[in-house]
Order: sequence, then C-alpha cells, then structure tokens
Amino acid sequence: MTTRSIMIAGLGILTLGGCIQVKAPDKPIEINLNVKVQQEVVVRLQRDAQDLIQNNPELFPQ
Repeated sequence: MTTRSIMIAGLGILTLGGCIQVKAPDKPIEINLNVKVQQEVVVRLQRDAQDLIQNNPELFPQ
C-alpha cells in the first residue's frame, strides 16, 4: 500500500465514524449522597468529653 492509499482509507474511516449526538436526558440526573458522618461526630464528642473531664476533675469524681 502506498502512503496515498493509506491516507484515503484513514479519511474514509474518519468520515464514517464522525456522527456524534449529544442529547439531554428526559429525567433529571439524581446524585445520591447518603454519607454517614456519625463516626466523625462521635469521635469529636468523645474528645470533647475527655478534655472536659481532664480539665475539670472536680466535676467528675471517681
């Protein structure tokens, strides 16, 4: 094959595959972001309680 025939074949392939359609969906896109942040809140509360006990030992006698 010559370079010219390769280029013509390549152009033929490109023209056949060049039809692209972009269409908006009929329904709205739904992104579900159900993320649990419970663990982070519990850790923060535990740290706050621990700091409170350490800084005020008279409030929590053992």
